[in-house]
Amino acid sequence: MNSKKVIIATIIVLIGSLGYISYLLLRQRQENQDMSKLFTIEKEEMENEYNSFANQYNELQMVTTNDSLSTLLSKEKTKIQRLLEELRVTKSTNAAEIYRLKKELKTLRAVLKKYITEIDSLNRINKALASENKAVKRKYRQATQKIDNLSKEKKTLDEKVQLASQLDATNIVVLPKNKRNKTTNRVKKIVKFAISFTLTKNITTESGERTLYIRIAKPNHTILSKSSANTFSFENKEIGYSIKKYIEYTGEEQDIAVYWDVEEFLESGTYQVFIFADNYMIGSKQFELK
Repeated sequence: MNSKKVIIATIIVLIGSLGYISYLLLRQRQENQDMSKLFTIEKEEMENEYNSFANQYNELQMVTTNDSLSTLLSKEKTKIQRLLEELRVTKSTNAAEIYRLKKELKTLRAVLKKYITEIDSLNRINKALASENKAVKRKYRQATQKIDNLSKEKKTLDEKVQLASQLDATNIVVLPKNKRNKTTNRVKKIVKFAISFTLTKNITTESGERTLYIRIAKPNHTILSKSSANTFSFENKEIGYSIKKYIEYTGEEQDIAVYWDVEEFLESGTYQVFIFADNYMIGSKQFELK
């Protein structure tokens, strides 16, 4: 009787133990399923964050002009893509691998923050430098404009000085002479032109030796000349002259007289006399011959 009770009690204990073990197994299974779901959700969130990091590195590469920094960003982006591939092939039940990749994500987050700060700092510096460069260019343009204005003013002043220092021939008189040294306007009787004029007083011009060139133009505009070699430079050209006269100019008013011996045919019409000095035409006069 006593042994039968022991057997029954033992069976009851065994049944109870099996029931408890079954309960524990079911509970463990449920917990594993819940943990797997949690890891699956966490894995998806990690994938999203890895993708977000990759996109941010793309954006950072687009806004930086520093080649060295761009190379470092490219390396970090490659590392992110490699870790993302590892995460994608990792099973949700592999807690250790997910934990490792989660630590890697934390490190990447810190590195990304450092690059964002560095690039932001560089952009602020570049913006400041660009603003400074713009100010320097503006000052350069202003200085250049000022120099141009000064150059123009100097050129204008030089031109005024040149004009002020230019000799001026006034009171120009042309007297056609015959053989008896009498004045005549009949071309057939003229043997000489007596040309006189006055150089006005000019204290702004330098005193010293001057060369005067006188051109006598016929009605057909040809110049009376004794030789084709008789030329002088005027406005970067060589032009012929009739008479060359050397004088010593003192700055005071000075009377000048020159003569032309007529050895060529003269026709009736309007003649002109032009007087040149220091590369300027300083006076002119026209007269009629019959």
